[in-house]
Amino acid sequence: MIIQYTLTMPGKGSWDGKWTGEGELYARCRHYTKVETDKIMEGKPSESWHYRWDDGWAAQVSALVIDAKKAAFIRKHSLGFWGYDWMIDSIEKHGKIIIEAEVIL
Repeated sequence: MIIQYTLTMPGKGSWDGKWTGEGELYARCRHYTKVETDKIMEGKPSESWHYRWDDGWAAQVSALVIDAKKAAFIRKHSLGFWGYDWMIDSIEKHGKIIIEAEVIL
């Protein structure tokens, strides 16, 4: 199964209230087993997670289960994930977006 992750910045802490990547597609597609997909998506066809920094910026990662044809389109048109692939890794590992320093041992 394939999950498409899409990054947006709904909270913009910039002086002009804009994000340089606004209006562009920042997405990643990752392959999973059905069990992994069900765990990440909590059995839903779509899901989203938020992360807020102290400086007013906020990110949203939306996820959608897609087919191979849609994944090929996304891979062709995406501009990457703006360096925030660690957010997907965190969702896979913790079920939410957290930085490793926030992990309670």
